Amino acid sequence: MSDRKRILLLSHCLDLGGSERQLTEVAKALDPARYDVRVGCFVSGGIRTAEIKAAGIPIVTFPIHSFFSFGAVRQALRLADYIRSQRIDLVHAFDVPMDIFGVPAAKLGRSPVVLASQRAHRSLAGTMRLRILRLTDRMADAIVVNCEYIRRHLVEDEHVPDSRLRLCYNGLDANAFGFRERPVRELLTIGVVCALRPEKDLELLIRSFEQVSRQVPSRVLIVGSGSMLEQLRRVAGDGVEFVPATNDVARWMHGIDIFVLPSKTEALSNSLMEAMACGCACVASDVGGNPELMGRNERGLLFAPGDLDSLSGALTTLLLDAGMRRSYATSARKFVEENLAIAASVTRMAGIYEEFLSRRHGR
Repeated sequence: MSDRKRILLLSHCLDLGGSERQLTEVAKALDPARYDVRVGCFVSGGIRTAEIKAAGIPIVTFPIHSFFSFGAVRQALRLADYIRSQRIDLVHAFDVPMDIFGVPAAKLGRSPVVLASQRAHRSLAGTMRLRILRLTDRMADAIVVNCEYIRRHLVEDEHVPDSRLRLCYNGLDANAFGFRERPVRELLTIGVVCALRPEKDLELLIRSFEQVSRQVPSRVLIVGSGSMLEQLRRVAGDGVEFVPATNDVARWMHGIDIFVLPSKTEALSNSLMEAMACGCACVASDVGGNPELMGRNERGLLFAPGDLDSLSGALTTLLLDAGMRRSYATSARKFVEENLAIAASVTRMAGIYEEFLSRRHGR
């Protein structure tokens, strides 16, 4: 077992979130005969922590509260020392905070392979973070992206050479999100399960529901937590229910007839993938990786981002047509099973790791 490669996967936390889930899935699925996997984060204790520990994967924390502090410097030096002392062969940062913190520390710790990730449009990063990311782009051996949209964004907008990018679609355990055909109900549920952040544009969903519910009886279910919760509560009227973020996503997805993702910007949405796997008829804004998942109205309906009438029209169409809902739900589930299986995603990620490990070890 001495020839196992030591892999350190980094995420700012181990709670809800697409990056955290993908890290967890990769950590659990990598072949333990081949890889000695560890996970690093700023703070443990999130919902993924127990899952990772149950798989026998050690977690090491590097607690910082601000990048611009002496504490951050101390923890970066500690991470670099950990990488050196543990003889880590490959470090992979899964999100922007760890790109900024972990990539320079990994270079300082002389990790043979250092990988960064980009899983969202960089317009969300902010000016200071964007400047640092452009520096870490040059430090990392490669940047892993989760969809073609983000690959094009980095090449065309950030001028990252395409040769330094590696595509690995998010993976999903479809069996954990069992497909259920929806019964025809008198009162249908329109819903979303996501982090309640400004870029998700959930106010648009609430406004659209106000229009649509006048024509077709329905209700809205918003499952998630985040900075927009109180504002959304203020604008929501009757028929809108809020549920806090939960790890039991499938349970709530199975209660949603029409899943809506109205984001202003998106990469490859884990939430949309989960809804497709669970049998929801899906409506999503025509941004980012959403068309990669849904096709051009092949596995759900796309609408122009921010367009109230376009969203309302899509919702009304699906509310009134049970056959269309069933057809989209079936084709979406099939697409997830055939193209987005977690096994295929982990195989692809392991292939990226092997590519760079082989280069460093002269094989």
